[in-house]
Amino acid sequence: MTPPTPTPARGKLKVYLGYAAGVGKTFRMLEEAQEAAQKGADIVIGYFEPHGRKDTIARTSGLEMIPRRKMEYRGSVFEEMNTPAILARHPAICLVDELPHTNIPGSERLKRWEDVIALLDAGIDVFTTMNIQHLESLNDQVFHITGIRVRETLPDWVLRQADEVVMVDLTPRALLNRLLRGVIYSQDKAQKAMDHFFKESTLVALREMALRETAHEVNVRHELDAGDPRLATATRTSDAASSDTTPQPGHSRILVYVTGEPSSMVLLRRARRMADYLRADCMAVHVTGVAENDEEEGREHLERILNFARNLHIETRVIEGAGATARHVAQSLTEFARINQITQILLARPHYGKLNLFPGRNLIHQIVGLAHDMEVLVIANRGQ
Repeated sequence: MTPPTPTPARGKLKVYLGYAAGVGKTFRMLEEAQEAAQKGADIVIGYFEPHGRKDTIARTSGLEMIPRRKMEYRGSVFEEMNTPAILARHPAICLVDELPHTNIPGSERLKRWEDVIALLDAGIDVFTTMNIQHLESLNDQVFHITGIRVRETLPDWVLRQADEVVMVDLTPRALLNRLLRGVIYSQDKAQKAMDHFFKESTLVALREMALRETAHEVNVRHELDAGDPRLATATRTSDAASSDTTPQPGHSRILVYVTGEPSSMVLLRRARRMADYLRADCMAVHVTGVAENDEEEGREHLERILNFARNLHIETRVIEGAGATARHVAQSLTEFARINQITQILLARPHYGKLNLFPGRNLIHQIVGLAHDMEVLVIANRGQ
């Protein structure tokens, strides 16, 4: 009898994190790849985006490059990473630029980070690049800072899977000098960039955001190495599929009240961020019977929001409401929270009508009155 083929050990993920194009993420990744290749490592370039930068292109010299796959979409031909070819080649290390990229419709997977996970599952180590503004939980903060809604994002849990996160830093002034010299973009694109992401105040804010995120990742790894029991609990229960809901003593548990309103997306991003920093469990809860979700369109909006929560690895629950009034919703929500030992409830600030100004008709007032043993946080909706 032929013994079963052993499952390969999962590959390791190394992320080169920056705060804007041109800080040197890809260059740094290629430098370290060249050093590893000189030591005999089997390395290929799975996807490389040169952006016409000669110094960066020069760093690919001598490295094997897997040809891209050409795909037709709406009459045009696009080039995507050839994941099947990389899996067949099965190198020790694969370099993948621009992790948050959305693949062309018709690809096996929607996002490039999903392709990277496939490589990791096959036992291939991956070096990859991304900017901080593509992290899903920061989407609203980035919009508030820049006025630009980033559409290509990746869930925070993908970055959390990285074995190593390297912050590739450059001062905003030095980055702007590179931009003006034409190192990052051509002159016509450089001026357009300076009117958007490349304002100095914007770059300073994004850089601080990237530095905070990297510091957080370093702290998480130190606690993991030290065997911090809080981190072990948070790591185990952050997966929405986890069935262990027994809270640890002193452990935070966050409940997010979601409806079919767009403000729930903002709330979920904030909750994910809080949960990661507090090492907390997090669940999104909807109460049935609310009039806004009775219509088919409302149900579709709600399901889209619940799917968004699941993609962030936030557990979702739908509970039966005793009625559709604010009092009924508050009772159902706080009873559920108390049974599940919730420590914090997150609510979106509503759009007040005249009737909602009265405490008896206001959901927030009702929840605050009933959840006397929990912290209730009302989140402003700045991201819309």
